[in-house]
Amino acid sequence: MKHISILVPETAVLAAVGDPRYMFTAVNQFLVSAGKGPLFTVELVGQSRDVYLNEGLFSVHVDKLMSEVKKTDLIFIPALSGDLGAALDKNQDWVPWMVQQYKSGAELASLCIGAFLLASTGLLNGKQCSTHWLFANEFRRRFPEVELVDGGIITEEQGIYSSGGASSYWNLLLYLVEKYTDRETAILAAKFFAIDIDRSSQSAFVMFQGQKEHDDAEVKQAQEFIERNYPDRIAVEELASRFAIGRRSFERRFKKATNNTVVEYIQRVKIEAAKRCFETTRKNISEVMFDVGYTDTKAFRDVFKKITGLTPLEYRNKYNKQTPQA
Repeated sequence: MKHISILVPETAVLAAVGDPRYMFTAVNQFLVSAGKGPLFTVELVGQSRDVYLNEGLFSVHVDKLMSEVKKTDLIFIPALSGDLGAALDKNQDWVPWMVQQYKSGAELASLCIGAFLLASTGLLNGKQCSTHWLFANEFRRRFPEVELVDGGIITEEQGIYSSGGASSYWNLLLYLVEKYTDRETAILAAKFFAIDIDRSSQSAFVMFQGQKEHDDAEVKQAQEFIERNYPDRIAVEELASRFAIGRRSFERRFKKATNNTVVEYIQRVKIEAAKRCFETTRKNISEVMFDVGYTDTKAFRDVFKKITGLTPLEYRNKYNKQTPQA
């Protein structure tokens, strides 16, 4: 039997506690129905017998206290809610326990912004990680030694797993079901829970928000200039000159402050504007392309797909029901 411990920290998102429990208990039922024995022992683990969530609206009665779990095989760290700084402060007692369990052979899996609590252990330093796209900038500020994978659904490295935002964690749950059972069981679970089993990116859902929580005033002004003038052709040399900074120094400072090169930032601002056009207007692809400052159809398509994971046509058809399906 593989022992699964689902943490119930203070401020946990209730669904991110209940869903992994539901998934792996359901898989046990699938196995029993197929004439096999159950494979997983699934337990909720807390620091008190009853954990109150959503400002006391819900209470979760755990199976084990943290101090009672001496050895486990897989630990799920659910998403946290509310102010992340306060949530991390409230849940620091989990950190040494997770570190000790990992050193004793347990694997760790964070769901959505549970990645923040996982990263607090230091075990992710030098490793890849996914989290909700909305919290990417804050994650990078707090954990600069972790390699955040933009738009990623799942990461796996040395027995540590993470998932992208919100419902993306269902794909990590399926991934682990397949790893510990087989493809057939994972497909059955995917059908039962109506999940796209091989979804690998959350890029189509990402809304670009330029990282401005830094102290480089000239770079911030350059970001604002790009965002005001994105339909125009903006050269890196022009931006550096406008703010009286040498080009190499400007590019270095911009990358350090925003985690994007100047060219990447310009592209992301243009594509974000194009996405809004596709979502809210009836303009065709060529019209949108020209509106955001592209004149080459192939270049626009290539950049759009690189950033969103979808072609312009696929994106328009996905998010704008007013336009005819092509």
